[in-house]
Amino acid sequence: MVKHNNSAQICEQHLFGRARERDEREGFSISWDGSNSLGAVLRDRRTRLGLTLSQVAERVGCAKSYLSAIETGVRQRPPGLSLIGRLESALGLDAGQLVEIANWESTPASVRERVTTSRLAAQRLRTLLAATGSRQDALDRAFGSGELRRLVEDLDPTSSAKGSGIELVSLPREVPVINRVTAGYPTEFTDLGYPARVADDYVRVPDIDDPDAFGARVVGDSMEPDYREGDVVVFSPKVAVVSGMDCFVRLEPDQESTFKRVYFERSSSGAEMIRLQPLNSGYPPVVVPRERVAGLYSGVSVVRSLVG
Repeated sequence: MVKHNNSAQICEQHLFGRARERDEREGFSISWDGSNSLGAVLRDRRTRLGLTLSQVAERVGCAKSYLSAIETGVRQRPPGLSLIGRLESALGLDAGQLVEIANWESTPASVRERVTTSRLAAQRLRTLLAATGSRQDALDRAFGSGELRRLVEDLDPTSSAKGSGIELVSLPREVPVINRVTAGYPTEFTDLGYPARVADDYVRVPDIDDPDAFGARVVGDSMEPDYREGDVVVFSPKVAVVSGMDCFVRLEPDQESTFKRVYFERSSSGAEMIRLQPLNSGYPPVVVPRERVAGLYSGVSVVRSLVG
């Protein structure tokens, strides 16, 4: 049995080695900029290795139909990072190659569009500067033709209004909703294993300039009447927390989380304490030592459904 396993490993290494040599010879590359979808990369790599859907599905521990749905694009949402890691290993790819594509495909379409526009503008700018003649001449021609202005606007859409007296209007930011936060007693926190800024759901919020902002749905009634169950509260790590703010609170040692109004206080011995104050008078406040608080994130916006 040991000899059989060793032989299988040797054959697999030989198969992957030949595939890598063919990749280098044919210039095969994996891209995360949208030119290759995750499904297309998986299908191309699998066929290059001469593997069937059933063989790959068995190696990574998923259903053949699930893998087929990814390859054909029927399933548009990328699989979890654990399965992606197993696919990279089963297909002889370097760790992280498929993760980049999955993260890109999980990014909201509006963000991908802005990134793509900026990348194309930067590419046009490099081409312009590499044109015949001196760089200064190239810039002068681009300025005179208006091309330089268009490139700058593509790279920074707000630049055309700078210094013009025109009030800039910020577009709503798509904020990931990563968790449910309990407006009651603290419960275990989870970000669902998603990479930063990636989630199953997003809310569009104007006037938010924090790229690390996140949303959480309220569960419970301890923050009524200001917040109701089902509301999505947006929290910004960028905003400094002061006493009296409504915050997402992470507690040690069990990484519990809760949503409360926080007050900074001191005990009779002078120790720093934080009072977690519900707005609903039916719930008592909880006072915890400052060192138990692993994170405080200020609430900056609330999204509420008008139905229900």
